[in-house]
This record gives sequence, C-alpha cells and structure tokens, in this order.
Amino acid sequence: MNELQKVLDSYSLHSIGILDSTIPMNKYIPLDLSKSNEALLDVDVTNPVTCQSYIDTVVKSKDGIVAYGGYLEERNLYADKDGFSAAHKPKRNIHLGIDFWTNAGTKVLAPIDGKVHSFKNNNVVGDYGPTIILEHNLHHITFYTLYGHLSIESLTGLFKGKVFRAGETLAKLGTPDINVNYAPHLHFQIIKDLEGNEGDYPGVCALENLQHYKFNCPNPNYLLKIKGSS
Repeated sequence: MNELQKVLDSYSLHSIGILDSTIPMNKYIPLDLSKSNEALLDVDVTNPVTCQSYIDTVVKSKDGIVAYGGYLEERNLYADKDGFSAAHKPKRNIHLGIDFWTNAGTKVLAPIDGKVHSFKNNNVVGDYGPTIILEHNLHHITFYTLYGHLSIESLTGLFKGKVFRAGETLAKLGTPDINVNYAPHLHFQIIKDLEGNEGDYPGVCALENLQHYKFNCPNPNYLLKIKGSS
C-alpha cells in the first residue's frame, strides 16, 4: 500500500456506513454492473428504469436495502452518453469510485471529518448532477472525497470551508431527473489530487489512463471497509 492507502486503512477497524445510519451494514449487498456480468446481457442498464428494476431484483433476492460496488468496473452503463465515447477520444468506461444504489432522498453521511472544498451542479446528461467535494487531513496527508448524484437541495446553504463531522448528514440522494438520467445512487470517490478541479472530477476513465487514475483515486473501501452480504 502507498502512504494514502495506509492512512485510509488505519482510520477505522470497522465498517463505516455512508448512508442513513438506520440502515444496518448487513443490508449492503454487493452488485456487479460490469460488462462481464452475463446476467446483464439482455438488460439495458443505460435506461434508469430498467437499471433500477435489475438492482431491485438483486437487492430483494438477498434481503438488502443498499446495493454497492463498482470500483474499477468496466461498464456498459455509459454506452449511450456522448461524453464517454466522443469521437477521436479514448472510450471512458472504467468506474473510479464505489456506487451505493438505494432510494432517492436517502441521507448521505460524511464518513470522516472534513470541510467543503467545492460544490457544483454538473447537470449535463451522464454527469454527476449535484456534487459535493470535501477536503480531509489525516496524519498530515490531505485528500478529497467526492459525492455525486445528490438532490439539488443538498447544495443549499453550502459554502467553502463548511465543516462536517463524521456521521453528520451531508446530503440526500437525487432522483433520475436531477442526477441526470441514472437510477438513484451515491457515487463516492476518494481523490489524492484534484488536479485543479472545482466541484467535479472524472469518475470514469479510459483504459489507457487507468494507471494514473488508479493511483490518484484509491479504492474507497480502504476507508469504508464494507463487506456486505453475499
């Protein structure tokens, strides 16, 4: 592990819930949305209604509440979105965070102490919609966490430097019309260097850029340690 990974891993010995604290950790169910998942061969995951139906089926079959996963998954989820497969640019389809799929309006909790770095409504189809980025410092190492696909109300009253303590409600999940055409979920990503970005950072990358982003965006489960029910 590199230095940031070690710091994240050492923060807690226990799982950290990132959604409403009334949801038990054993109700977090692993979800595979990768292009290699044969169960998705006849499922149009680019359609938020169809995608939600598939997720509901998986969650219900395992008596869960939240479906999660996706770090470094190669997905077909972005196949219909121009910004991910623009002409003369590398195809971006490798996911750099963990997604948490559950009901719109669900509370999003700050997993650790932090302060608002920036926020923005990235309201282009296929983007994050309302987004918040927090800045953190652990053992003199600064890093950032990104929260995408929030409700528009989540941005109300925010300002740079606003402090959120671990476990406090940071935001709520948005509906597909607000989170720009995705089934309701939280995109959670850890970022070492924002590279000049404000209120936004790539959440999906091309294969040829994977090593850079894999280093700059470590697995969020170093921090969260969510094992879920299998």
